[in-house]
Amino acid sequence: MLDAVEDGDLALEQALTVPYDALVLDIMVPGRDGLSILRVLREKKNATPVILLTARSTLPEKVEGLNLGADDYLTKPFYVEELAARLRTVVRRHAGAPTHLLKVADLQMDLITRQVSRGGRAIELSVREFSLLEHLMRSPERVFSRVQIYEHVWGYGMDLESNLVEVYVQRLRAKIDKEHDTKLLRTVRGAGYALGEAR
Repeated sequence: MLDAVEDGDLALEQALTVPYDALVLDIMVPGRDGLSILRVLREKKNATPVILLTARSTLPEKVEGLNLGADDYLTKPFYVEELAARLRTVVRRHAGAPTHLLKVADLQMDLITRQVSRGGRAIELSVREFSLLEHLMRSPERVFSRVQIYEHVWGYGMDLESNLVEVYVQRLRAKIDKEHDTKLLRTVRGAGYALGEAR
């Protein structure tokens, strides 16, 4: 069942009475805002998986949402296919696995502490490197084009002559793959980049 509600107070009422598989909450909605809805749900021990939508990409708002119990967040604008993929992921994870941890092979990211490690060894990342890695880890094996990565990590349209994506991919690859036999960050010729073990 899919319901769309444009008022925060009505959304909270329905979320408390209807057993949804997952909820998508826009932080900026009329009436009660998405963070307030999430806070009440968790206070009432409602564990329905929640994805937050936000027009802002600032770290404090994302951290606040995760600390309140959000399972994921998505910054506008976004692709509907990505939202659908994330919904499937949070529903699967609802079985009890920690929702603030992302893991691909032996690479792990903690979204709350912003710590990244591979094989138990800590990896220091810049803000942009962290954002790039997080984007790839949220959809393992999915191939993202240069434009998709640029729009998500930098938040605006890409200058097609820019090589920023390539530069940051190389930096990230040096940090997560250089000392490991199994390489995770792959270049898919003519298509883009993907994170996951080669098959």
